[in-house]
Amino acid sequence: MNIRVAAEIIFWFSAAALFYTYGGYPLLIALVSMLRPRRVQRANYAPAVTMIITAYNEEHALAAKLENTLALDYPRELLEVMVASDCSTDRTDEIARAFAKNGVLLHRQTQRLGKTAAQNAAVAKAHGDIILFSDATSLYAPDVLQKMLPNFADESVGCVGGRLVYVDPGDTHVGRGAKSYWNYETFLKRHKSRACSLIGVSGCLYAVRRAAYVPLYHDACSDFIIATKMIEQGLRTIYEPDAVCTEETNRQHDNELRMRVRIIAQTFTDLWRHRAMLNPLRSGLYGIQLLSHKVMRYFVPLFLIALFAAAAVLSGVSVPYRMLFVAQSIGYVGGAMSWLLENLGVRSRLLALPHYFVLANVASLIAMFKFLRGERYARWEPIRDSSVRSPSVNEG
Repeated sequence: MNIRVAAEIIFWFSAAALFYTYGGYPLLIALVSMLRPRRVQRANYAPAVTMIITAYNEEHALAAKLENTLALDYPRELLEVMVASDCSTDRTDEIARAFAKNGVLLHRQTQRLGKTAAQNAAVAKAHGDIILFSDATSLYAPDVLQKMLPNFADESVGCVGGRLVYVDPGDTHVGRGAKSYWNYETFLKRHKSRACSLIGVSGCLYAVRRAAYVPLYHDACSDFIIATKMIEQGLRTIYEPDAVCTEETNRQHDNELRMRVRIIAQTFTDLWRHRAMLNPLRSGLYGIQLLSHKVMRYFVPLFLIALFAAAAVLSGVSVPYRMLFVAQSIGYVGGAMSWLLENLGVRSRLLALPHYFVLANVASLIAMFKFLRGERYARWEPIRDSSVRSPSVNEG
């Protein structure tokens, strides 16, 4: 086999993998959701609920979050509110105690073991039949519980994820890219929920049956692996788009990059620990979703590198390959320019999407490398701009 034939095989294999990841899989899951939808039997349901707000050094956001929580349109006697502090060193615990007169409980970890460990400990103390997990920086629409809870009337539902709306008051490259990416993810969530089950939820807004919650290992990405834990029990995780919360995007690409590296590295660990679920013969459509949406998505940078290298080899012998090589080069240069312009304080709407695309794939490569080296994440360092106001649930 000569070099040209090998390059062509690599090129078209990589192109097919990319097409399936971004086009074929979304089309497949949309078709299944339309042709064979799994309905949710919703009904009036008003159980006791425990909201767990996991926090580490959230003094700038916690008071507004607790006020927002206490204003939710749900019977106060049925709502238990607990702040799970992972050994915060600022005024987080003090602020939580100040709300004790309103019934807010504080659980403080005796040792800093990370977000998932704090959640596990808080769930063990919770009294609600439904556990609602939230972040300190996420603000809820007043009717969020009224929208989520009727789904639990269906006994096949173990977890319900809400809709996160990102807001970007600074109109940054990272913010615009994150919002565009999230719109794509929201489209997939709607169809995955109808076709089978979500494979993950937004960590700032999801609810789980207390009876179905199982303690998770400390380095788990809890909002991802919770869906697999439901499937293992014969339950499903569904999406409730009418249950809305808002959160501000990261404004700086280095913060977004660190966050995505951490999440993807944790997800690699979760996938490896639950690799048997990747077998469609065992887990059916759910296994196909994991392979397509997670494994294939995180392998995209490898496909892109292979595609670029193959196009470079073939560009000297074929005009179409040369054009594709140039197009890829322009895209990557655009992403790099956007990164540089962001550092200089210059914003360009045209470059926001290539900026975020490059950022996301660089994060996947770094996370893959860290996972293969054996690095694991348990503790989390929330990245906050304390000078930025909290978002309103009416924005976005």
